[in-house]
Amino acid sequence: MNKKGQSMSVNVIIVAVLALIVLVVLAAIFMGRITIFEQGVNKAGQAKTAELRISYGQCRPNDARENAFGVEYSKADSPEAQEQAVILYQDEITNCKYLSDRTACESSNCRWS
Repeated sequence: MNKKGQSMSVNVIIVAVLALIVLVVLAAIFMGRITIFEQGVNKAGQAKTAELRISYGQCRPNDARENAFGVEYSKADSPEAQEQAVILYQDEITNCKYLSDRTACESSNCRWS
């Protein structure tokens, strides 16, 4: 009696390896595109921050708050959320702008420039 062992054929193994290679390549391409997208989103937050800097006075929000706004704006999932982030940041700009004394400015989460 001649028994053959059950095993996968060479063709099935080759197709499986090729499919795995294709999946790895697609994953690499997808991950690269996500990185590019995140960089674009971060640039949008930086651009909006630069636009709002025009309205700064001598007393302005500190660097930590400015960076936090850029992140909030970039990560907002809707135009309404972006607008809300802008409104809150403009309120902080206004609060800082009306402080005409350096000591008062620096003691209230703002920065004198």
